[in-house]
Amino acid sequence: MSKVLLIDVDGTLVDYENNLPASAVDAIRKARAAGHKVYICTGRSRAEVYQNIWDIGLDGMIGGNGSYVEDGGQVVMHQCIPAEESRRIVDWLHSRKLEFYLESNNGLFASENFETAGQSAMQEYTRRKGRPGADELTVRDAFPDMIFGGELYRDDLNKVSYLLGSYQDFLDAREAFPEMQHNTWGGAGETALFGDMGVKGINKAHAIDVLLRHLGAKQEDTIAFGDAKIDIPMLEYCAYGVAMGSGGEEIRAMADYVTDDVDKDGLYKAFVHLGLIEG
Repeated sequence: MSKVLLIDVDGTLVDYENNLPASAVDAIRKARAAGHKVYICTGRSRAEVYQNIWDIGLDGMIGGNGSYVEDGGQVVMHQCIPAEESRRIVDWLHSRKLEFYLESNNGLFASENFETAGQSAMQEYTRRKGRPGADELTVRDAFPDMIFGGELYRDDLNKVSYLLGSYQDFLDAREAFPEMQHNTWGGAGETALFGDMGVKGINKAHAIDVLLRHLGAKQEDTIAFGDAKIDIPMLEYCAYGVAMGSGGEEIRAMADYVTDDVDKDGLYKAFVHLGLIEG
C-alpha cells in the first residue's frame, strides 16, 4: 500500500552543513518509483529550499513549520502574518535592540545588524550540533541567500526569528504578542539562542492534516521523519514516526523507530527497514 512520507529537512534530509547524502536522494527516488508520495516538512520557507532539494524529485512541501502547503506546484494553504502585526513585531524588536530575520517565500530579510550580531549565535548553534568549522562560520555561510538591507515592513511573512539576549526576551515576546505562536530554537530553556514568532495554531501536524484532506489520503498511511523537538507534533500525528539517531533525546524517546544519523545513511536505512524500498 502506498504511503505519504513527511520528511524534515535540517538534520533529517540534510546535515547541518546542508550536505545532502546521495543515499537519501536514492531512497526518495526509489520510494516515489514504488508509488509512495514524498513531501518535505520543514521550518524553512520556500525561498530556503534550494534547487538541489527539488532536484531529488518531490511531490511537494510543507514549509514555515506548517504555514505553507504545496502539492505538485499548487499552493494548498499559505497563512502569513498580517502586515499590521508584522510591522508591530519589527518595531518591538527594534525597541528591544534585538536583531532578527524575516522569513517569507520570497526570501530571508535580515535586520540592520544581524550579520554581525548573529555570527556568534550561529557558530554556537553549529558547535552544539558537533559540526567542524564552527569558529569560521559566518552568517552568510549559514544563510547564503539572505537579503541584507531589504524592506522590513512586509505582508508576506511566514515567521520571524530573533536573537535572544536572554530567555527573558522570549518570555516578554510571548507576553507582548499573545496572539502569535512562539518557539525557541538552538537550545532548551535558558540555553536557547533564538526565539521565533508565527501564526498561532500553525504547526507541522496541522499542515499535514490540510495536505491529507487535499489529497484524499488517510492518516493511517502516513510516516514522519524528524530529528528535533519541533518535529514531535508531526511524529505524534502520523501513524508512524522515525527519529534520526543524531536527533534530540526527546524525539528519540517518543519515536516508533530510531534510525542512524543523517550522515550515516539514516534515511535510506529507515526506508529499507520500513519496507518502502528494497535494500
